[in-house]
Amino acid sequence: MSIDLTEETITAAVLQTFDGCADERMRNIFKALVQHLHDFTREVRLTGEEWFTAVDFLERVGRISSPTRQEFVLLSDILGLSVLVDQINHGNGSATDSTLLGPFFVEGRPRARNGADISGDVPGMPLFFTGTVINSQGEPVAGAAVDTWHSDGDGYYDVQQADKLHGEPAMRALLTTDDDGRFWYRSIVPRYYPVPTDGPCGEILRAADRSPMRPEHIHFWFHAENHVPLVTMLFRADDPYLERDAVFGAKRSLVADFVQHEAGEKAPDGTVMTEPFQTVEWTFVLLTAEDG
Repeated sequence: MSIDLTEETITAAVLQTFDGCADERMRNIFKALVQHLHDFTREVRLTGEEWFTAVDFLERVGRISSPTRQEFVLLSDILGLSVLVDQINHGNGSATDSTLLGPFFVEGRPRARNGADISGDVPGMPLFFTGTVINSQGEPVAGAAVDTWHSDGDGYYDVQQADKLHGEPAMRALLTTDDDGRFWYRSIVPRYYPVPTDGPCGEILRAADRSPMRPEHIHFWFHAENHVPLVTMLFRADDPYLERDAVFGAKRSLVADFVQHEAGEKAPDGTVMTEPFQTVEWTFVLLTAEDG
């Protein structure tokens, strides 16, 4: 390797250092990364000041990240990378469409029985969700683990208001489908909201004059034995931000009707409601391991 590297020879020298990598996939990925990164640097004629700014930006993304604030995930989301990876790996159209995990999933969610109120006593319009999980042959998937989480009626997740909720989880739970592949719960109606803009990712959105808004949605993550895991979400049909999701995650196939009901009507659990409420029903299709 020459010690007198130039703009024209530096890339080949770096690429050569990965020739001895025993892991072929790792070797190919890093070689492609170096090639594209160097080509990008030459194309835009990156200045030293801009390079230091970029390094500082990434350092600040790391500092603000936490177990409940995934700024690197958000960065991937607003650059469209998360959706691109999802499309490459799950774009076969033979099951319910997948989409972003998002930055607000947490492991510390409570287990809940079907029919439970998972709102955590957060006030809001009642929402009754009923889901059915089937495989690609239309057969029910029993015993599937169902993670679900969403915002409150002001667009905030529980992890964004930990002090107010005394650190207790709300509007999220881990449920299990019954023998008919069904799961159901009560919560509150979520709302559209801006992605966090108080960190480095907000600087990108403001500099680009981009909307930070996400349309109203409910998250789901399914795991079932001998089935391919599914990360997805459902969007409200009449949401004003459906066509301009800040993280590019909305899909027509995942648009659901949030049906409005008036006080005095019966909820799905048979309760005569004394206030207006909404219901959502949806069937989710999982790929089997053989399908996948």
